[in-house]
Amino acid sequence: MIELRDLCKTFILHGRRKVVADHINAVFPTNRTVAILGRNGAGKSTLLRMLSGSMDPDSGRIVAQGTVSWPVGFAGSFHGELSGLQNTRFIARVYGVDTDELAAFVEEFAELGDHFNLPVRTYSSGMRSRLAFGVSMGIHFDTYLVDEVTAVGDASFNAKSDAVFKERMKTSGAIMVSHSMPKVRQLADHAAILEDGQFTFYEDVEAAIHDHSELVRAHKAKAG
Repeated sequence: MIELRDLCKTFILHGRRKVVADHINAVFPTNRTVAILGRNGAGKSTLLRMLSGSMDPDSGRIVAQGTVSWPVGFAGSFHGELSGLQNTRFIARVYGVDTDELAAFVEEFAELGDHFNLPVRTYSSGMRSRLAFGVSMGIHFDTYLVDEVTAVGDASFNAKSDAVFKERMKTSGAIMVSHSMPKVRQLADHAAILEDGQFTFYEDVEAAIHDHSELVRAHKAKAG
């Protein structure tokens, strides 16, 4: 379970105030997958970074029971001069898991071939994402934070990603950000909408998708 208690976060961009979280109070249930919906720029990825602990809120608290992953698919923590294998082994040591087991899982899953032994700085963005997803899924967390992770690779790789994710969800929960409504329907138990700093939780995924679609439609009509 993860609980948000009076969470606030604001940015100043080009002289304009952008509110991401305006006194948000919410509970993410244990062992459930919650999809966060919202328009581009609403702050969904920022919220994930706060949940992971890599970004601090302006005020309020995030209370987590159990272990929480970094945002799955985020490859920014890799050392560019180290190979995929070396990065994997380093992360395994940091999280106290078996280095050989994690390396074997990532090598098979990420499908990087010889590149697994080359510096990460030589990787394409898709290769980095596959490496990041493999490392994340190879370590057990009670809650996984997922940011459009299965949107990399071809259909075969996406299917494999979905299968591994579903297997992990048998014993863990997830908070996911996705612009793919079919993916939300396929993977999420519940959903929430982040809009103008307000966070609305829905037990019913379809109701959330409907309201999100209406918000997007209204915003386009206003802008156009």
